Order: sequence, then C-alpha cells, then structure tokens
Amino acid sequence: MAIPLNLCDLEQLARENLPPAAFGYYSSGAWDEVTVRENREAFNRIEVHYRVLVDVSRRDLSLSLFGDKFSMPIFIAPTAFHCLAHADGELATVRAAGTAGTLMVVSSLSNTRIEDIAAAASGPLWFQLYINKDRVFTKDLVARVEKAGCRALMLTVDTPEWGRRERDVRNCFHLPHGLSAINLIPSNECGEVIGQSGAGMGQAFSWMIDASVTWKDVDWLCSITKLPVLLKGICRPDDAREALEHGAKGIVVSNHGGRQMDTAPATISVLPRIAEAVAGRVPVLLDGGVRRGLDVLKALALGATAVQVGRPVLWGLAAAGQPGVEQALTFLRQEFDLALALAGCQNLKAITRDLVVL
Repeated sequence: MAIPLNLCDLEQLARENLPPAAFGYYSSGAWDEVTVRENREAFNRIEVHYRVLVDVSRRDLSLSLFGDKFSMPIFIAPTAFHCLAHADGELATVRAAGTAGTLMVVSSLSNTRIEDIAAAASGPLWFQLYINKDRVFTKDLVARVEKAGCRALMLTVDTPEWGRRERDVRNCFHLPHGLSAINLIPSNECGEVIGQSGAGMGQAFSWMIDASVTWKDVDWLCSITKLPVLLKGICRPDDAREALEHGAKGIVVSNHGGRQMDTAPATISVLPRIAEAVAGRVPVLLDGGVRRGLDVLKALALGATAVQVGRPVLWGLAAAGQPGVEQALTFLRQEFDLALALAGCQNLKAITRDLVVL
C-alpha cells in the first residue's frame, strides 16, 4: 500500500498485518452488525453549515477536563487486548497518547498491568471498569487504579451480559498463549488461561460481569472512591439524568461500538437529546463511528465535550506500533483542525449547534 492518508488506510494495513481472528475480534459487532455500520453512516448524513469571512488564522484545539489540559478533544477509548495488535500493546498506546498530549482510557481487559501502563504514561490516565460479581475484587481493583495514579473511573453500564459477536464464535477467537486479561486474574481460578477457551469472549469472560447491577451499585462505586466516575454506555436522556442523580461526574454516550445491543441507535443520533438533558452540568463524551476530524466537529456541535476513538487506535497499533497510533491521532488532529478552519471556528467555544443540521 502507498503511504496511508487516513484512518481507512490504517485499517487496511491492520487487516493485512493481523491474523483473521484478531482482526475479526477488533472489528466485529453484535449479531448482524447493524449498529456498527450505522455509527459511521449517521455521521455522513449530518450537514455542516459553515461560516465564512472569519479570521481563523490562529486556532486553539485544547480543552481542560477535571483539572487536566489536553491538546485536543480526541481521547483514546478503552479497548481490550492491545497486545493482539502489537507486542508493545498498551505501553505503545499510552506513549503515543503522551506524545499527542491527549488521554488514554485503559480497559479492564488490557494485556498489561495498570501499574506498568501508568509508569509508561507521560500524561493523565483514566480507567474503565465493570462492577464484578465479586465486589471485594472490584473494590480492590479501584484501590489499585487510584494508587497507580489514574484520574477518573469510567464505568461501563451497557453490559449485563456479553453481546453475541458471531464472528468471534466462528473464528473460535481466544487469546494466544502468554496473553491474559492480566488486571482481572486475581479474581479467577483459571489464572493465566482466562480468555483462552476458544469460545469467544462472551463465554470466556462471563464470570466477571454481573447482570444484577443497578443504580444502587453506582452509588456504591461512587462511595468507595474519590475519583470522578463517568458512566459509559448511555443512549437515553432519562438514563443520563438518572446517572447524575446517582453521583456520575460525566456521561459517555456509547453503544459499545455496536458490540452489545444490535440495532441500538447511532451515538451521534442520540447525542443532542442527552446533551440537552445533561444541560452542561457534567462533561458529555461520545464514542462510536468517529473516523474523521470532521466527525469531531459534528459531535462537539451537537453537545459533546470530547470524543473517544477505539478501533482507529488499534488499526494504527497493528499497522506500526507506537508510531502507528501517533499517526492515527495525527490524522484526526489535522483533520479536526482543518474542519475548524473551514467551518469558521477559532476554538472549541465557537463550535455551536447552528453549524450542523441533522
């Protein structure tokens, strides 16, 4: 392939570099993968009604959140098993995040210990978690995360059960020998063979999620940590309002990349109503389908504080390790910066609702 020009090119390089089962795990969605496709297609239906004759010779992409300043409103979403893509795994990703001046949200299902990721980081880290059936383990994991220096917790709330990803089942996806969900090992007797059953992630990790989790458990989580807790997986305004009542300090509009409930709405489609319900009381993040810097502009115009990208980071990692992740983030930053200029915006505050039409 010629020199990659965008995230789509990096995805093609990743496809060429990865074993089919690993590429399938990263790219697949639930059932017929309708939501995977709609996450992307919904962005393309949004029109940008740009301004003209605005001095955009100087543009500021930065934002501050929870006391930290970031170079751009583009974060690395929590995604599992980075060592499937490259031997350096999450260490390469977190170093690239530092170089880009942005945030990495570390997945509970990382192949690398949170302590080691934190040691390699040069910028802030957040940590994504599930409330485990073993509440003592969950509490201990939160304490580890706090001790490692993470600045916020992102609780995934759309997973009472694992979505059925049929590509994984057909591929008998499993972790290669030597890889594990290492931050979760202490709670399971299987130890190093967690995720190596060849049955797909739904069966391999069914022990770690709890279908009985309710809003009371959000209260409990907020009570055992001083870190801000964001809820990831919100797609309804009433759930967003409820989250705030139970102590959430942020909302992540997400459908798990289309990997849980198929035919769930595209996140960009429900974002405006959720942002309206939140009414600026806490940050609102969005993930799902962001593939261009132009998508970032659209998301911010519709009420997002920032976006997260998951699969594109994995494509970059599989294509070229840390430099590949840096390239993915650079593509998005450059495209977003150009989109700001073409839309007549000098900074994030200038991105207003009237710029876009659904």
